[in-house]
Amino acid sequence: MKASQVFNGSHGELWIDGEYFAEVTAFNAEVNLEKAEIKIVKKLCKNYKVTGYECKGKVKLNKVSSYMIRKLSDSMKQAKQVSCEIISYINDPDAIGAERVVVKDAVFDKLILADWEAGKMGEEEYDYTFTDWDVLETAA
Repeated sequence: MKASQVFNGSHGELWIDGEYFAEVTAFNAEVNLEKAEIKIVKKLCKNYKVTGYECKGKVKLNKVSSYMIRKLSDSMKQAKQVSCEIISYINDPDAIGAERVVVKDAVFDKLILADWEAGKMGEEEYDYTFTDWDVLETAA
């Protein structure tokens, strides 16, 4: 491994429902296992059985538009759930290959209506959950 092969997040890209998000500054999607402890006689070490998993993530954006307000506001007021598809792509020219993942049925946990401060650049951060994913491309 060479240090230059480590992925640099500055080469990441993001699409939400097919719309390109040049304003993205960070993206995370993770799957956490849910486990139940299993007791086994004559074993002092805890043992676990996987019983499910939880899918969640985070999107961080520079505030350049009202996209999220337009996408979520009316539906939230009508108690309708908005789900979307998110595609993450990172292709650092120094890395060994690229990585592309699609997150399905993503539901944002909140809607930021206003959040600003004098002298500070605007940014938004949205947590979300999802139910499925596909790995479309992997690095070496």
